[in-house]
Amino acid sequence: MSYLQVSHLHSLQHLSAQEQGLHVTGVSWSCTGSVVACSYGRTDDGDWSNEKSCVCLWNLDRRILRSKQADLVLDVPAAVTSVCCHPKQPALIAGGLYNGEVVVWDTSRTQDPVLAQTGMSADSHREPVYQVAWVPLQKKGEFGVLSSSSGGGVLLWLVDSDQGGMVLNAAYAFVRQQVPHSSSLKIRGSSTVGVTTLALSPWDSDTFLVGSEGGLLLRCSFSSQTPAAVAPEGRSVSPRAPALFSFRPSSGPVHSVHCSPFHRNLFVSAGTDGMVHVHSMLQADPLLSVRVSDWYVFQVQWSPSRPLVFAAATGQGEVQIFDLARKSLRPAATIQDGAPDQTATCLAFNGPNPRLLAVGKSDGTVGIWQLSSVLTEQSPTESFQLEQIANQVAE
Repeated sequence: MSYLQVSHLHSLQHLSAQEQGLHVTGVSWSCTGSVVACSYGRTDDGDWSNEKSCVCLWNLDRRILRSKQADLVLDVPAAVTSVCCHPKQPALIAGGLYNGEVVVWDTSRTQDPVLAQTGMSADSHREPVYQVAWVPLQKKGEFGVLSSSSGGGVLLWLVDSDQGGMVLNAAYAFVRQQVPHSSSLKIRGSSTVGVTTLALSPWDSDTFLVGSEGGLLLRCSFSSQTPAAVAPEGRSVSPRAPALFSFRPSSGPVHSVHCSPFHRNLFVSAGTDGMVHVHSMLQADPLLSVRVSDWYVFQVQWSPSRPLVFAAATGQGEVQIFDLARKSLRPAATIQDGAPDQTATCLAFNGPNPRLLAVGKSDGTVGIWQLSSVLTEQSPTESFQLEQIANQVAE
C-alpha cells in the first residue's frame, strides 16, 4: 500500500534492565489508555528465580515523555513473567513472577506499592506464572486475579488488601485423561498439562480458554464441579477439572490465545508453528489459518476497534498486522524495528486509544506505534463479514 499504515512514535527503554540483559516479557495499557506497563524478565531457558527485575510505567500523556526514564519503576526480587493492568482501576497492576508468585501493585501507594502478594505458600504456584488476568467476580464491580503456570494449574485469587495477601478462591488442574478429545487426538500418559496461555471470554463470564506446552487448546468452565484427578499438593482448595471441549491440537506449544471483542464465538491462537489460527468456539478445527512467520509467534491479539484486524508478534522481531477484509492473506502492515535477531516477545493494542500499539522486544525496548485510520476505523460491512467467517464450516 502506498500510504503509510504505521508510524513509530517512541522507543521506551529502562537502562538498568537492558544492562542486565533482561527481555520485555509483557506490555499492558492502563484502563485510561494513557499509561503503558512493561514487565522485565527472561524468555530464554535458565533459572531466573533469583534474578532481580522490575515493572516500568510510562505515561504517554505527559507533555515531555522521557523515553529512557520511566515515570515509575517497581523493583521486583525475581524475574517478572507477565503483567496485566486492572480493567477499571488505573492504579492497580497484577504481575506473575518466575518463582511462582503473584503480586498486585497499587501505584498510588508511593511508600510501598505492593498491595498484595501470594508469597511462597502451599497455595501458590511452584512454576513460573506465564499469564495473569483480572477476572470479574459475581459481586458486581469486584475483580479477582487469574494466574496460569507451566506446572499445570490455573488459580483464581481474591485480593485481601487489608492483610496484604492473596486468598486462593478456586484451583483448576488439567490432567490428560480428563481432557475431552476426539478419536484423532492421541493422548499418552496421565501427566498434567502445562498451561502456557489463557484467555477470558468477554461475552460469557463462565468461559475461559487454555493453551498448553503440548499443543492442547481447551475451552473451559469456571463453574465446573468435576474434581481433578491430581494429588491435592496441600492446597486449601480442592482442584477442579474445567475442560469441556478440545480444539485440534498444535504441533508445539500454544503461546497465545485471544477472544474476539466483536463476536462471541471467535478467537485466535498462535504458537511455535508460525501460524495464527482463527477458531470458532463451536468447532474443533480452525476456520482459517494464516502463515505469519517462519519462526515462532509469541503473541496474537485482535484489534479493539476493527473486527477483522489482528496483530501477531514474531520470533523474527516483526509484528505482522492482518486485515481479513482484504482479499489477500498477506500482512496489511509490518512493523520492523531494530535488529531482526531481537524477538518481538509481546504486544498490546490500546483499548481507549486504538491508534496506539505497544510492542515489547527481547533487547529490552518497547516500541510505541501509531496505526493509520485504515487499520483502526471500522467499515460499514465489517460486522457482516465477521459473521460470515464465524458461520463457515471449518476447512
